[in-house]
Amino acid sequence: MTDTHRLSSPATLPRPAGYSHLAEVGGGRLVYIAGQVPQDAAGKLIGAGDLRAQLRQVFTNLQLAVEAAGGTFADIIKLNYYCVDAVPPSDQPIVREVRDQFVNTAAPPVSTFVVVRRLVRPEWLIEVEAVAVIAP
Repeated sequence: MTDTHRLSSPATLPRPAGYSHLAEVGGGRLVYIAGQVPQDAAGKLIGAGDLRAQLRQVFTNLQLAVEAAGGTFADIIKLNYYCVDAVPPSDQPIVREVRDQFVNTAAPPVSTFVVVRRLVRPEWLIEVEAVAVIAP
């Protein structure tokens, strides 16, 4: 529990694999971060065809965004993933591997993972949006 939020998973729900079931907000500013894609600040694609490299850029972009709002990655309480169906299910553990380099794995953000046909640009394999709660 922080001053602004608490992430938890009640024993009455199925045990989650790498995410929390609940995010309770008790104060602070809600910050919505638009879907981040595998592009650097200059708009250059990072990691063409490489899910791991694309994820590192996406999570770096999320970190830069939450920091620009005055927070840290620990303030992110919700992640929504949009992954293209061209990524085989066997590669999905890569998502957790990269994510775990950024989040508190003891109390990870609430998450939703959706497989989509494609994203706006066909070279993007994944896009991730976030919600953060930042202390005033």
